[in-house]
Amino acid sequence: MIGAGPAGLGAAWQLCRQQKGDAIVLEKLGQLGGNTGSMEIAGIPVDFGSHRLHPACDTHILNDLRKLLGDDLLDRPRHGRIRLRGRWIHFPLKPIDLVMRLPWSFGFGVACDSLKKFFSSGHVQGAESFATVLHAGLGHTICEDFYFPYARKIWGEEPEALSAIQARRRVSAGSLGKMVRKVLSAVPGLKPPGAGRFYYLRKGFGQICDSIAQAAKDEGADIRLNASVNKIEVGRPHQIHVRKDKADVIIEADYVWSTIPLGILSKIVSPTPDETVRKAADSLQSRAMVLVYLVLEQSQFTPFDAHYFPEAHIKLTRLSEPKNYSARSEPSDCTVLCGEVPCRLGDEVWSATDDNLGDMMRDALDRSGLPVRCRVRQVVTRRLPHAYPIYLSGYENHFQTLDDWSSTLEHVLTFGRQGLFAHDNTHHALAMAYAAVDCLSSDGAFDKTRWASYREAFRSHVVED
Repeated sequence: MIGAGPAGLGAAWQLCRQQKGDAIVLEKLGQLGGNTGSMEIAGIPVDFGSHRLHPACDTHILNDLRKLLGDDLLDRPRHGRIRLRGRWIHFPLKPIDLVMRLPWSFGFGVACDSLKKFFSSGHVQGAESFATVLHAGLGHTICEDFYFPYARKIWGEEPEALSAIQARRRVSAGSLGKMVRKVLSAVPGLKPPGAGRFYYLRKGFGQICDSIAQAAKDEGADIRLNASVNKIEVGRPHQIHVRKDKADVIIEADYVWSTIPLGILSKIVSPTPDETVRKAADSLQSRAMVLVYLVLEQSQFTPFDAHYFPEAHIKLTRLSEPKNYSARSEPSDCTVLCGEVPCRLGDEVWSATDDNLGDMMRDALDRSGLPVRCRVRQVVTRRLPHAYPIYLSGYENHFQTLDDWSSTLEHVLTFGRQGLFAHDNTHHALAMAYAAVDCLSSDGAFDKTRWASYREAFRSHVVED
């Protein structure tokens, strides 16, 4: 397994647990979890961004996690806020909050859009894009005040340049009807199981991968950190060239299951793919992100777990307070805020100093009406080079070229969020891991037809927001 995120670790655990083979997990970083990992700052577990395990998780997988994590798997209410036209609106959306706090001009605009939609066909005219699909489904007001400015910040592209697939995979409430149903799901008596709630971990979201890794080790898996894969010679067996602890080693394996970005995989495989594949790899783009952590000398900043900032003049896209996710009260003399700032590799945000990033975050909070009034003990940053896949119009052709190429590699499998260039949640990545192991028989044969069926199901995944 290449990559020790939820997909790679989950597959290693299930493979060994079901005694279908021996697993070696190779991770180039010095810790587990990938983008879903955690670390500790000022005695507080903090995540690499805002993460939740959603109730939409497959029942079988959720039951496995409950057994694995016990009382550390917490059932928590969602308690966030979205900033719209200078006002804070509760998220998930609540009817009473919308009536009391929604700017009247915004509500009037949505009402007018609803009337227009009622008297129109609702069909997208011309070529589809992220912009046309959402505009047809949600109307001008919601798009221009929330989704379009948010899209520019998250992906760094104009909504018209993004694929329609981005809208369908990334926006669960892509129509006014769906949005109304989401709002009504907060009403007692109409609330479906799990609505407005999430699962979180007592020691931070990274505890999921840490616990799965330990369970995999207990079943015999070999997990190696600081192990960078430099080359994969495809053959029988495969030869994987690994750099670990300043030493070069070669590992032989019957299968290579990769959860790293598909474009990166294409650059380390031998024989080298042709120019068409290489160009396709270069055409797929990911959005980077810098996480800025402020250690504040106060017990709690706000009672909310997350704040969302669609406005262009505010650099942050989201702010989370990890103590609030797990209802942690200790330490009582400080809290940590995590600000998310999407960027491109090497740009001014990615290259900024910690002090400058701390100032940027404080300025963003000032502009949003959430000024920091206490002493900032420390600024810590972390950089994620592959935070979000960017679905530019036509990207699917480049992905298909890469996917077709990888399918020709005997006994090589790509899956997971990065491996399939997917906008997926953690429960989706774990579902892929379970599916991959389900396709492998105890005699080492891999059922490609069954995997193709699973892949078709993966295309229906929609990000929980």
